[in-house]
Amino acid sequence: MSQVKQVGLLAAGCQPWNKDVCAASGDRFAYCATLAIYIYQLDHRYNEFKLRAIMSEHKKTITAISWCPHNPDVFASASADSLVIIWNVTEQKVVAKLDNTKGIPASLSWCWNAGDAVAFVSHRGPLYIWTISGPDSGVTVHREAHSFLSDISLFRWHPKKKGKVVFGHTDGSLSIFQPGSKNQKHVLRPESLEGTDEEDPVTALEWDPLSTDYLLVANLHNGIRLVDSESLSCITTFNFPSAAASVQCLAWVSSAPGMFITGDSQVGVLRIWNVSRTTPIDNFKLKKTGFHGLHVLSSPPKKKSCSSQYPTKNHHTSSTSEAVPPPTLTQNQAFSLPPGHAVCCFMDGGVGLYDMGAKKWDFLRDLGHVETIFDCKFKPDNPDLLATASFDGTIKVWDINTLTAVYTSPGNEGVIYSLSWAPGDLNCIAGATSRNGGFIWDVLKGKMITRFSEHGKNGIFCIAWSHKDSKRIATCSGDGFCIIRTIDGKVLHKYKHPAAVFGCDWSQNNNTVRIWDYTQDACINVLSGHTAPVRGLMWNPEIPYLLISGSWDYTIRVWDTRDGTCLDTVYDHGADVYGLTCHPSRPFTMASCSRDSTVRLWSLTPLINPLQINILADRCWDEIIGNTDRAVESGAPPLLCGKVSRDIKQEVEKLTGNPRGNKLRWFSECFSPPGGSKNLWDLVAVIKGQDDSLLPQNYCKGIMHMKHLIRFRMSKAQELTTVKMSKFGGGIGAPSKEERLKEAAEIHLRLGQIQRYCELMVELGEWDKALSVAPGVSMKYWRKLMQRRADQLIQEENDDVIPYCIAIGDVKKLVSFFTSRGQLKEALLVAQTACEGNIQMSPLSTTSGSSNSGGNNTDDYNELLHKVSKELAEWYFQDGHAVLAACCHLAVENIELAMANLIRGNELELAISVGTVLGESAAQATHYALELLARKCMTVTTWDLAADLLMMIPDNKLQLVKLCAFYPGCIAEINDLHEKCNLPDVEECMQLAETIQADGDIFETIKYYLLSTEPEKALPIGIQYVKEQLCGSDWTLDSVCPYLDLLSYIRTERLVLHKCSEFRNELLILCGYIGALLAIRRQYNSIVPALYEYTSQLLKRREVSVPLKIEQLSEELDAWRACTQLNKPSDELPCTPPSEAQRMVYSILVSRIQEEPLKGMVGPDYVTGSNLPSHSDVHISCLTGLRIQGPVFFLEDGKSAVSLNDALMWAKVNPFSPLGTGIRLNPF
Repeated sequence: MSQVKQVGLLAAGCQPWNKDVCAASGDRFAYCATLAIYIYQLDHRYNEFKLRAIMSEHKKTITAISWCPHNPDVFASASADSLVIIWNVTEQKVVAKLDNTKGIPASLSWCWNAGDAVAFVSHRGPLYIWTISGPDSGVTVHREAHSFLSDISLFRWHPKKKGKVVFGHTDGSLSIFQPGSKNQKHVLRPESLEGTDEEDPVTALEWDPLSTDYLLVANLHNGIRLVDSESLSCITTFNFPSAAASVQCLAWVSSAPGMFITGDSQVGVLRIWNVSRTTPIDNFKLKKTGFHGLHVLSSPPKKKSCSSQYPTKNHHTSSTSEAVPPPTLTQNQAFSLPPGHAVCCFMDGGVGLYDMGAKKWDFLRDLGHVETIFDCKFKPDNPDLLATASFDGTIKVWDINTLTAVYTSPGNEGVIYSLSWAPGDLNCIAGATSRNGGFIWDVLKGKMITRFSEHGKNGIFCIAWSHKDSKRIATCSGDGFCIIRTIDGKVLHKYKHPAAVFGCDWSQNNNTVRIWDYTQDACINVLSGHTAPVRGLMWNPEIPYLLISGSWDYTIRVWDTRDGTCLDTVYDHGADVYGLTCHPSRPFTMASCSRDSTVRLWSLTPLINPLQINILADRCWDEIIGNTDRAVESGAPPLLCGKVSRDIKQEVEKLTGNPRGNKLRWFSECFSPPGGSKNLWDLVAVIKGQDDSLLPQNYCKGIMHMKHLIRFRMSKAQELTTVKMSKFGGGIGAPSKEERLKEAAEIHLRLGQIQRYCELMVELGEWDKALSVAPGVSMKYWRKLMQRRADQLIQEENDDVIPYCIAIGDVKKLVSFFTSRGQLKEALLVAQTACEGNIQMSPLSTTSGSSNSGGNNTDDYNELLHKVSKELAEWYFQDGHAVLAACCHLAVENIELAMANLIRGNELELAISVGTVLGESAAQATHYALELLARKCMTVTTWDLAADLLMMIPDNKLQLVKLCAFYPGCIAEINDLHEKCNLPDVEECMQLAETIQADGDIFETIKYYLLSTEPEKALPIGIQYVKEQLCGSDWTLDSVCPYLDLLSYIRTERLVLHKCSEFRNELLILCGYIGALLAIRRQYNSIVPALYEYTSQLLKRREVSVPLKIEQLSEELDAWRACTQLNKPSDELPCTPPSEAQRMVYSILVSRIQEEPLKGMVGPDYVTGSNLPSHSDVHISCLTGLRIQGPVFFLEDGKSAVSLNDALMWAKVNPFSPLGTGIRLNPF
């Protein structure tokens, strides 16, 4: 199983070089970086887009992508090495490949209305058509579309009219072909260009979806025209507000006929147009940098409707009956904004999904690198910041907790190969480029301060700023020189090397510069394994023999340099790995960067596992911290030898009293990756009553304890009130109001009929006027009117609903409004405010009839607060952030659920550390985590550690029995372990077993037989007992589980003996069946069918006599499926209700299963990184038959794979491997 865990991913941005680099279909959209395609998919439950897959089959620049119009699972892409690939998104694999196309496929598109065919074209043609499947498969040339006089910038098939196609050229002209009529080559150039040879390339082309002949064309300088492809005439020329604006891209909005949108090329202005008007209806400035691509999602994400629970009323019309309000219109009432989402790509690599109706970003990935990333470095004095240097000529600085870019350098530096942070808090970065020498960039001021040019035009491959003497910077270059200079440019040393130099670094203890020459391949001979040159090397700062290498063979390898073994190989990057860097204060967190344009974060903690457990088991310092000489002895256990651990030891030794809590916290932070562990410990400190003044400054940026949430937000609000926001762009005057109704309303008002006036105003859409005089009728009427307004706004999903709900104190409605839109953090804030009594319920009742007394409100709100925290925690948890999910629970002091989230995320060491500090309130979960961690230690080298962990559980006798029963040593070793665990020796256990058997205590008999010299004697006794139980009618899980669990700890080599085969098969079958029921109890829904199937297969294939029938198993599974209705997708029609018989079967199951004793453990396991797409081999799960997303776990045969999440759940309910070998599963 892979030891190095992927814990974070910084995705690339969208490339600015080629035209068609974003595409969308259904609930997915994709964009191309230079070498990889990123596919995002809508998560319907939370209504947000998540990165689903990264396609990195192309080795050269991707030139175009086109989504298949009739199959939402397939897209085609082309790249500069004359390659076209058809890729299936769901299966994440190549369906078909066409290489050595003649010429580079610069533009590509599926042929509409022509089955499986893709057309592509290079600069001057011809147009090739590749039929992928069927009898006519192969490549043909379009009969007419060739030998053009100007390069093609893009082409478009007509979506309705078969075979009709238009080409846009760089000289500004169009060429139109359609079967059965004359070809038109190079027509319709903008009038101002006629007769000149000026170029004005066509930047965008789209057929009008509602006509067969109309076409929108954009030229870079001459703007947009609507042209008729039949009469070859221009119908409308559209005018821009300023002459400086030029169009880079456009798209029709299919949900609003006649509407289209455009993106400017200089500044990120999105303009909305209607073909009936020559000027834009609306303009939004979305970003400072210009647009590169636009694509409208045809089916906008379906929101979960949160429509009110009130039945619709009949509209009687009397003078005071309720008016039916018109839908709220924006300022452009004639052209209300189209509903719909636009995928926007920008010139700086930013990608976002803009909701045009609500005028807000649904998703924005600002500033990604668009090319190979050569180097990455953490900031020494603020390790939350990571800087990256790229082929695209920029350095970007990222916040690794939020995985977003916070600063970017001006750019245009050519290729940046290397970077180095200035020491201390200088906030500068030195960069090394391919042709412009070196530079120093001031990050906060955002500008270049100095340049170095001693290497001339030669590429500088490495730059290093000395952290001992902040005035010195070393560089080495392709000219063979390594130069050391001061920051004001004075050269101090110059070393000549026989060949190009690729790396230099300052040693921390003296001022020597070590130089490696990769061209000599010196290291590679020692550590063999990589199949291509190595570009990145890094020593681990704490474990002196751990060396990490990144190579052009796409892998990262971890080496034990004491004997040259490769401890782990990581295949997740999709291209050459270039830079590796280590987190300064978390030495087991590492970042890597690659030609696939991503940065990934890794945790190396699993490689030094025993160390962490030594700390949990409170072993002495000698087993945790050592010196380099001790640590590098061959075969020595890992010891910490670095600065971080030395500092922790010094701090712990300064403490008086019991330092254990602090020791656990500090080491836990040193071992855990960033992403919530600090936040978690801050919350633990708050719960333990630590003084608020000791909280760190950035505490308020994370998940805060409920008692701080409002206070911090208050101070933030005060800061914000001083800042005024200005809105860009104005609309066109509103059309005139219905004068008649207005006049009527005025008369009613003068007659004192206020309610009628209000209703007319509502009908006119003038809610504010109605609401301002409504109290004149009565407060009750005003509240009712406010509620109607709120309901209407909620249906329109309009953010303006918030003040209305707060004014009438309708907290629940507001919380459900936020929750349904996936704005869980907002929901939490409102619920917390209500809990503190800051939102007043008006004295009038909201529900008809019952009036709320003030007393039960706080309880209501507290319940609401816990409910919302739970939802937010669930959102973090399913997004692969178990630690942040635990933070949400701790913030409302729900310790049980917080611990459960850590255990379900398999963060066992962290759970035990936190549980130990929290004490009694977390005890039950801590003991469970200790039990699981002890199971992890039941392997070759760490048995004594497992015993130490179990000793930390107060009532541990039975746990220690299981450990000793499973221990596979020789008799003397077994007796030593028995002695440590306070158990009698093996001979004595044999006698005890025989005596107790005579007394008839079955459980104790099994126990002592397992501890004796002949453990297999326990099998018939235990299995016979369980079979008898199952034959009765009133057994429950709790009556048989303890027996099977105990039996499952029989030593593996005894269980697999030939003479035990019958008992072994029966044990496996019983454990499989009981495991399925336990999985139902814990709602491990993904593995319930697999456990039933496993049990049936064993029943079918092996000779056994157990009281289970295959028919009964399939009946139970069907009943479970029908009664829990899991197989129905949420938006489908409701399923057939379960039959009476199924209800009966299920109710018997439920009566046997009973409640889960550990409440919080219900629900699937989901480890960190489960949501991150890897590039590595696609593994298919042998349990579900589906592709595994996230970490993979290999079974004992070395080839069968299951997802780590499924393996963890399986091992918790059925200890034996799914392969039916009788070997215990240990994925922890």
